Amino acid sequence: QVQLAESGGGLVQAGGSLRLSCAASSFTFSRYAMGWFRQAPGKEREFVAAINWSGSSTNYADSVKGRFTISRDNTKNTVYLQMNSLKPEDTAVYSCARGRLSGSISYDDRLYDYWGQGTQVTVSS
Repeated sequence: QVQLAESGGGLVQAGGSLRLSCAASSFTFSRYAMGWFRQAPGKEREFVAAINWSGSSTNYADSVKGRFTISRDNTKNTVYLQMNSLKPEDTAVYSCARGRLSGSISYDDRLYDYWGQGTQVTVSS
């Protein structure tokens, strides 16, 4: 059974940094693109970042471009989201997801088939 487990969330002041991790298991991690999405209370889930199977291609939402960096380590079956210069509007539950295709780094959540439970990120002003 495919499993995705996020960690690294927490409470941080505006301007601070956090690094999220998503550990994958029960599938060949290196064959799939991976993405990060977030959902704030009362809002729809939104795309944050995605990375292709090899890590050679990435895609970011405009709202996080230049502040967040997605990366992966295929030897550890883990995808990361480094978040710098955090803002209160970044507060949300962050979830990782497996892409349906190895090269797809789409913002469209319909192109992702498995999701983790999420980790809370709270940025105080």
